[in-house]
Amino acid sequence: MKPAIRHNMIRNQRFSPVFLIALIAIAISFLTRLVLLFKSANGMSWSIPAIAGSFCIGFFYDLLTASFIVIPLVLHLGFMSDQHYKKPLKWFITGVFVVLFGVVLFTKLIPKEFNKDLYYVVLFFLLARLLINIFLGSRTDAFRFYWRRTFLYIDCFLLIFLLIFNAISEYFFWDEFSTRYNFIAVDYLVYTNEVIGNIRESYPVIPIIIIVAFITAGIVFLLRKPLANSLRQQPPFASRIKYSLLLLSIPFLSYLLVNNKWKSFSQNTYANELAGNGLFDFATAFTNNELDFYDFYQTLPDEKAFQIVRRELANPYTRFLHPDSLSIEREINYPGPEKKLNLVLISVESLSATFLKSFGHTTEITPNLDSLAEISLFFKQFYASGTRTVRGLEAMALSIPPAPGQSIVKHQHNEGLFSFGNLLQQKGYSTNYIYGGYSYFDNMFNFFSNNGYKVIDRSALLAGEIDYENIWGVADEDLFNLSLRVLDSNYATGKPFFSQIMTVSNHRPYTYPDGRIDIPSASQSREGAVKYTDYAIGKFLKEAGSKPWFDNTIFVIVADHCASSSGKVELPVTGYHIPCIIYSPKNIRPRKIDRLVAQIDLLPTILGFMNMDYTSKFFGQDIFATPEPEERLFISTYQGLGYVKNNKLIIQKPVKKIEEYKPDFITGNATKTALTDSLAEEAIAYYQVASWLIKHNKFQKTKN
Repeated sequence: MKPAIRHNMIRNQRFSPVFLIALIAIAISFLTRLVLLFKSANGMSWSIPAIAGSFCIGFFYDLLTASFIVIPLVLHLGFMSDQHYKKPLKWFITGVFVVLFGVVLFTKLIPKEFNKDLYYVVLFFLLARLLINIFLGSRTDAFRFYWRRTFLYIDCFLLIFLLIFNAISEYFFWDEFSTRYNFIAVDYLVYTNEVIGNIRESYPVIPIIIIVAFITAGIVFLLRKPLANSLRQQPPFASRIKYSLLLLSIPFLSYLLVNNKWKSFSQNTYANELAGNGLFDFATAFTNNELDFYDFYQTLPDEKAFQIVRRELANPYTRFLHPDSLSIEREINYPGPEKKLNLVLISVESLSATFLKSFGHTTEITPNLDSLAEISLFFKQFYASGTRTVRGLEAMALSIPPAPGQSIVKHQHNEGLFSFGNLLQQKGYSTNYIYGGYSYFDNMFNFFSNNGYKVIDRSALLAGEIDYENIWGVADEDLFNLSLRVLDSNYATGKPFFSQIMTVSNHRPYTYPDGRIDIPSASQSREGAVKYTDYAIGKFLKEAGSKPWFDNTIFVIVADHCASSSGKVELPVTGYHIPCIIYSPKNIRPRKIDRLVAQIDLLPTILGFMNMDYTSKFFGQDIFATPEPEERLFISTYQGLGYVKNNKLIIQKPVKKIEEYKPDFITGNATKTALTDSLAEEAIAYYQVASWLIKHNKFQKTKN
């Protein structure tokens, strides 16, 4: 007679692999923390509260992280049994649907730059396992058990290998940055090609992998008996589900309730970082995408930083409202009456200055923009803040230096900011953000809709109104047709209007409707996409010229960023050089401006054209109210924060490094020079004050 099945999951060892892997994960995290403690001996506070806090809080995070790591084992041991292998076709179909759901979810969650190769390897592995299950379904019980045991060994090997390899990676990351994983690590994950090349040159990767593999194999060998025994147990399905849900509730609740800020218990930074868990902090950075300026860059006393920025922002039309506080809030008062002009801002995807014949391009791919430059206010030395669309949107909506880490557009809790949309709404304007794609991309909808803009995207177009579309959105012609409809509607209300229109056609795969230009869409060339966008802008302005609101409207055509920002140096100025054209034949006389202008200066300069009096928190300046010696630029990557002034480039980067270069505005190269202390302080002050205001919720919109 067979003995009765015991329902205690721990006693009958069904979930023993889960607890063993969790224990190994916690042990590895403890040893990692211990090694990092001694690695940071010089900076660590060796008091009992600091040490105890680091390890006790750290154990809490380690436990939660382990609960996430064992999720695959919980699902496998809780939901799979011999019955699934005996009915392989049914469970294969179910598995395919689960995998496909995972593909869709993964595609929606990850950044578009993420290298998906590793994910596809995992996907292939899962599908291969499902196919093998069909094969196993027709075999004997003994044969089936050996295969199940083999796959369990493989699963545990992979988990333990990754845990050990991660511990080594954390050591090297700490050695370079003196911190747990943060957005820099996420940045490394996004830009895998460059990072992998750097790692191969910097560390003995192959020997490390071999050693870790041998250690992992030894651990799995020692655990082989309890792992195999877990598969011999076949407790009732209801009992397995009960324990599975209990184990899965731990990571679910921690996702909802826990954040990594709880580790900040001490005045000592090293103690706080040791209290964290690298994988937990990595996941937090992946979702938050922020890099704290005060932790990773050189700083000044806040009072001094504000004094410097206030000095730089002062001009004849400015009066600061809080002379003795940490504030840059000021009144801007221009002589003469305000001009309630309409404003249409066309931000063009990836339009480098070098595409225009005006800047030396040998092929005529921007005939409309080149012609427009001759009859408009044309800025010849205009520079983007960053290298991605969200960075350009940040600069043009908030007029603020680029935030370290990810753009503010993608931050959490970025609503109610002092934005151009909120400012013009308070002035009685209708304000819109019009996008040719779906505005959930890059968090555009949440950012703009919560900062004074009505968001209108391709969803507003009926199927019959779309002549052409690709993965990024509708063709620019369709976007401009939608925009004309919105502008007519705004005009009908009797209120002045402001609309920012974001194009999408100049983006890979570079496809567009045929028959518009002399470069076929099938060529999928950047030149074709640029020429098509130029054609669409020309057509839009021609049609706008027949509208009753045209004479009272300022049109601005500007790029969000360059097509490429690569160069031989970290921040090549040529990788940020973009065109900017302001066209309003009845209001602004044509001329060429050869002064340095930052992207954050655009909208304050336009407000100057309109003689608009307003309370400002913008960091940008009206370029025509700024003395020439005070011209400056802000250019950036995720980590490198650049400040250009007086033909000098200051670069700030983690960890608390600051360097000075002499940039070449023709080649993009730069020569390292001795640091000018006063200029370095200006650079620090601008970025520090911007970070302080955002961090302390002081960059919020003003009250009427």
